[in-house]
Amino acid sequence: MGEMAKFLNVAGRAAAAKVLDPIGAGLVRLGLAPNVITLIGTTGVVAGCVFLVARGQLAWGLVVVALAVCTDLLDGAMARAKGVSSRFGAMLDSTMDRIADGAIFASLAYWLAVSGDRSSAVAALICLVAAEVVSYTKARAESLGASCDVGIAERPERLILIGIGALIHIVGVPYAMAVTLWLLAVMSVVTVAQRVLHVRRQLSEDVDPDNA
Repeated sequence: MGEMAKFLNVAGRAAAAKVLDPIGAGLVRLGLAPNVITLIGTTGVVAGCVFLVARGQLAWGLVVVALAVCTDLLDGAMARAKGVSSRFGAMLDSTMDRIADGAIFASLAYWLAVSGDRSSAVAALICLVAAEVVSYTKARAESLGASCDVGIAERPERLILIGIGALIHIVGVPYAMAVTLWLLAVMSVVTVAQRVLHVRRQLSEDVDPDNA
């Protein structure tokens, strides 16, 4: 399942690049910087979550958040158009991704809690924490010289799954959001475990037998 998700992720990004690269080139010609687009996109996600999703207006919230999330690909298209790769830009992009993820699941948890669906609110909180840990595990592993590109619920899969769940909920399918959030919660926790075990295997030779 993880390998299939990676294939779809790569294929999807390749298809999106054909559409977004000309747009990115046009924005560069207008003098806009990729980092500005990154900040605008994150602001859009947070605003959509706070003013729409948290109030239960999932239809408009889904539209606004989806459009804002697309900037995650658009800033990359702009960087390719400029022919440069910024280490600060990469750090900023990852930081803004964490803020966007937090806003999405925190707003869902708030809406579900005030609506009386405390079980689903708990699932949203688990998704929130697990999503941050999934990303932190990769960053920490790479800082130690290990690879960590594993897991059944990386960021693209999480966003796609929660988007589908919201869409099904909007058309009136009972328990769609609850099922989606609990499924995603389980998948996210499994992904954390997968990453920890994957890195443990790579770094096992660093263990001092006298202190193991």
